[in-house]
Amino acid sequence: MGHVPVALAVSGLVLVLAAAVGWLAGDGAAAAGATAGVALVAASYLVSSAVIAWADSVNPRLVLPVGLATYVTKIILLGLVMLAVVGTGWPGTAAMGISIIPAVAGWTGATLWWALRRPAGTTQGTPAGGM
Repeated sequence: MGHVPVALAVSGLVLVLAAAVGWLAGDGAAAAGATAGVALVAASYLVSSAVIAWADSVNPRLVLPVGLATYVTKIILLGLVMLAVVGTGWPGTAAMGISIIPAVAGWTGATLWWALRRPAGTTQGTPAGGM
């Protein structure tokens, strides 16, 4: 979970930028939609990170099945949420959908940056296998 603070900080920056672009390109609904899209992605990745960390703490062999089950569940829920939002005719829907792209890129990029900057063989700043 060491990557989470960096990823959340980048997500916060993406959220502010997405809201500003939404406001400038559209209106308050577009800004709200852009904000909702970024928040949805950050929440989704945060849930995945917590669930996978929990599975790893219980038994590293659980990481793959629990991670995949979490992913499938999130995709189904995301699809249902997006269908519900589209069904309302809310004018912020397009901005919400578009803002998901930079939100995913931001979280993924921040996580990659964090992973490449930590010392080899460590997790959370602790040597692998150490206490």
